This record gives sequence, C-alpha cells and structure tokens, in this order.
Amino acid sequence: MLHSLKKMFKSNYLFTFGVIICLFWIIMAIIAPFVAPYDPVVQDLTLRLKAPSAAHIFGTDNFGRDIFSRVIYGGRYSLLAGCLTVVIAGCIGTIYGAIAGYVGGAVDNVMMRLSEMILSFPSLILAMIINAVMGSNLFNTMFALVIVAWPSYARVMRSVVLSVRENEYVTASEALGASRIRILLKEIIPNSITSVLIMATTDIGNQILMFSTLSFLGLGSAPPTPEWGMMVSDGVQYFNKFWVAGFPGLAIFTMAVGANFIGDGLRDLLDPKLRKQF
Repeated sequence: MLHSLKKMFKSNYLFTFGVIICLFWIIMAIIAPFVAPYDPVVQDLTLRLKAPSAAHIFGTDNFGRDIFSRVIYGGRYSLLAGCLTVVIAGCIGTIYGAIAGYVGGAVDNVMMRLSEMILSFPSLILAMIINAVMGSNLFNTMFALVIVAWPSYARVMRSVVLSVRENEYVTASEALGASRIRILLKEIIPNSITSVLIMATTDIGNQILMFSTLSFLGLGSAPPTPEWGMMVSDGVQYFNKFWVAGFPGLAIFTMAVGANFIGDGLRDLLDPKLRKQF
C-alpha cells in the first residue's frame, strides 16, 4: 500500500498537487499566529479598501483590516468546519448504514426511510432552516451540516454492506457463533469502509463550500470572525475592489479543488480494478 502510494505521487500529478494545496492551507492555519503580519480583527479606517501592496499583500477590506491575515486565520474556521463535519457525519453514517445493511428486513426499511426523508430536502435549504432556527454560530452551522450530510454516507455504506455480508468469511464467523456486534465491527465495517473513505475525502471540499455558503448568507460565524465565506460576502459590495472577495474566494476554490484531487487519487488507488496500474 505504501509503495503504491509513493508510486501514485510520482505518476498522478493531480493527486500530488491536491496534497500540496491541502497541506499548505492546513499548515498555514496551524501557524497563523506566526505568519500573519497583522491582527485579523483590528480595524484601521485610515487603511480602508487599500489595494494590494508591499505592506498589505492582499490589500485591506472595508474596515481597514489586512486581508492576508484574515485569509490565513479564516482557514482555521473553514477547514475545522469542513473536516469535523465530514468526520462526524462519516462516523454516524457509516455505523447507521452498516447496521441497516447487515440487519436487513424491517429494520433496514425503517432506518433507510428516515435517511431518505432527510435526503429528499435540498441540502442547502435544510441546512439554512436548521441554522436559522438554532441561531447563527460555528457550532450550530456545523450541526446543520452534519444533519444534512450523514444520510449520504449511510446510503453508500448500506449498499456496500449488502454485498459484503454475503461473503464466505462473514458466513464462517456466523457459523462459529460470533455475535452480530463482533461480526459488524470485525468483518463488515473494515471490509466496507473503502468507499466511505473515498467519499469523505472528496466531501471535505464540498462541506467547506457549504459552510462558506452559509457564512456568505449570514448564517455562519458571527462578525468579526475571519471566515472565508463571510469575507466573500463582505466583498460583494465592492466589485470594483477585486481583492476584498477575490483572495478569500480563491482560498475556498483551491481547497475544494485540492480535496477533490485527493479523493480522485484515493479512488484510483483503492479501487481493485484500477489498483494494478500502481
């Protein structure tokens, strides 16, 4: 596996590019206090809407705040929201889908009807409703994203489990008297998790976009928190000042594209039909 991963780094340039982009933003978010030249929330109206320069390489916003510093710090919120949403929704959906697929019957029907009920609503609209009801802050926005995201993981996991449970090693475990919980944890989930991992990697970019969209609509973190979506929203009022919305928008774009490149690469690596080339 490690050898295949090294080979893919050399042969799949998009995967390598995606890893570099994502690592760049993650590292910058971690070391933000050391690389940001200014405090991201301190206002100076004398520097209002200054174009990019040596002193402010990304320019300043309508409150005179340094956009470069805000983009670096904003990665902490956007990346945290995107990654945590995927981890939590993925765990919930994986366990839920595995139980539904393995138990089957009436339990499967009831469980999947519940997930399909959530999937029947447009994700963004449902997230907006939940967030509006609960109030706008980082925790509530992430909670709303988890609610709309987990059914997709459950459906993928269930479809894989339905085929995995028919394998001989599962039948052998049942014949040996292993409990259903043990079979589920030791046999079913480990042999079904690949599809969910690929989906989760790709979904990080989607969740960052969703979080940024909610922030853009005023349903994310409260001002003056530096967050990419909110910064783009602030910049909409100043189309002639491209840097206000342009640089945070570029951060969202590059992170989403990088995550998708990684997801595509992992799919090629983990798919048995494609693995031979690596």
